[in-house]
Amino acid sequence: MEPSLPPGLYIVATPIGNLSDLSPRAAETLRRADHILAEDKRVTAKLLAYAGARAPMTLYHDHSSDEDRRRTLDMLAGKAVALVSDAGTPLISDPGYKLVRTARANGLSVFTIPGPCAAIAAVTVAGLPTDRFLFTGFLPAKTKARRDAIGELAGLRASLVFYESGPRLADCLADLSACLGPRDGAVVREISKIHEECVTGSLSELAERYEQAPPKGEIVIVVGPPPDREPSEQDVDSALLESLANNSPSRAAAEVAGKLGIPRKRVYARALELSR
Repeated sequence: MEPSLPPGLYIVATPIGNLSDLSPRAAETLRRADHILAEDKRVTAKLLAYAGARAPMTLYHDHSSDEDRRRTLDMLAGKAVALVSDAGTPLISDPGYKLVRTARANGLSVFTIPGPCAAIAAVTVAGLPTDRFLFTGFLPAKTKARRDAIGELAGLRASLVFYESGPRLADCLADLSACLGPRDGAVVREISKIHEECVTGSLSELAERYEQAPPKGEIVIVVGPPPDREPSEQDVDSALLESLANNSPSRAAAEVAGKLGIPRKRVYARALELSR
């Protein structure tokens, strides 16, 4: 039997598809840990069997209470505890940051065992600029909130990375197209699994593709940055007039700012002038 690890919290990245993506160090950490914090015991049990690990498990997820966290902190003082999510790197759109923050505040050791992450994997295969990118997790489910969130990101000179579910994919892509304009995008799904897929095209083309055939599996959307060319005043006016036909000045400003990649304040002032 392998010796136990020094006491502390171990953040262990797990496979996002193919079990053989589990690193030797991650497998060793799971075998040597005294306890495992799992998002779903059934999912993690399969991983532990693959790694040959037999440590007891406790659930830890988004709904874990302050009391759950306190019990875990008490355990960390004398045991090596591994935190895993169902797939990928914990804390990336997964629970855990409060536990890490509290552990550090109490002088407890925290270690990271790096490995697979769907967001990073998708960026590598999307064929879009990677010198600057922003990961924002899941966008809101409702259209207005989603469009407002997209509008806040529209002017960033960076690629954008989102997680999404199959049933919401087409609507999300349509809103990205409406708010960001004709940007390049990629839909990456089932990473490292048998049916891995990366489909590229404009956001409108991708929205049309998935409208009648929502896919299954874990999905990452990657959106390219706005065009480098600075839009002229004529470009702004033309886009605003088209948008104002169906939107309020505020909504039109947000939509046009996203499409042209310029600050919303600049566009809003002009939208008010044109709407009069």
